[in-house]
Amino acid sequence: MFNCTTFSLAITLFTLLSLTVRAISAALPSAAPQSLGPSIAHLERNSEGDLEIGGELAGASASSVRYLRYDDLLMLPQETYTVSDDTNLKGKTEISGVALTTLAKLFGQTSHSDLIVAICYDKYRSNYPSDYLAAHHPILVLRINGKLRDKWPSSEYGGPLGPYLISHPTFTPSFSVLSHKDEAQIPFGVTRLDFRTESVVLGAIRPAGKWNVNSPVWQGYRIASQDCYRCHGLYGEGGERASRSWLVLAAWAATDATSFKSYIHKPQSIQSCAKMPPHPDYNDATLDALTAYFATFVPLRNSK
Repeated sequence: MFNCTTFSLAITLFTLLSLTVRAISAALPSAAPQSLGPSIAHLERNSEGDLEIGGELAGASASSVRYLRYDDLLMLPQETYTVSDDTNLKGKTEISGVALTTLAKLFGQTSHSDLIVAICYDKYRSNYPSDYLAAHHPILVLRINGKLRDKWPSSEYGGPLGPYLISHPTFTPSFSVLSHKDEAQIPFGVTRLDFRTESVVLGAIRPAGKWNVNSPVWQGYRIASQDCYRCHGLYGEGGERASRSWLVLAAWAATDATSFKSYIHKPQSIQSCAKMPPHPDYNDATLDALTAYFATFVPLRNSK
């Protein structure tokens, strides 16, 4: 007969079995996110809010572009953090989204795509090399304080923070070069991510010749690759927000070093309408390094 004791034992065994199954399921890696990758990368844009992806895409030609819909991105593994050091957000703010490294694994060519480029609607760019990704774990933000993007606050300039922005769980500078410290790459208005090869993107602005790592030219290169490259570009690489190209900066550095350094330090002292942010913390050695670095591109400019 099925008495109370037997029933109680059956319930206990069922509970233990359920807990065991849940524990095993939690321990095993899920195949769902990986399989979702190709299926949510669309050939055509569905709306202006789609995230465009390009560069070196898995299973696609070099010039291919795909589109990820906001709702589909919400289906990918989400991470949630409370941040207090992001200048795009006011005070302590909860952010949720997908790690850039997760997106790279899903959509990039893992054999050599070791840099991610975030491109914004104003042609500003942020580069995320492999060492930056490892040190800071940047997140493509999809929710702010639990709210979907149509409920997000405006940026400090009055425009939208979206369609996407990038933040971090927390940010502590991981390196310094002279008076330049590792800067948080936290763009808003992100419309596209490119999965690229680091040696190609940064190689475009690498100074010709061999330079000691402690030489002013190499120090200037390291600073410029993180800072100047966001707005100024060369041969299709780098940002396009600024009106002056890399080669224009090179000519300026070589022909009027004093003015060039003054512009970096305090742009409005040279041009009252300048939009470039000042660098008041850059000391003379840092300004000299940037000047020496950019001046190496003058032969390239003169050959054109």
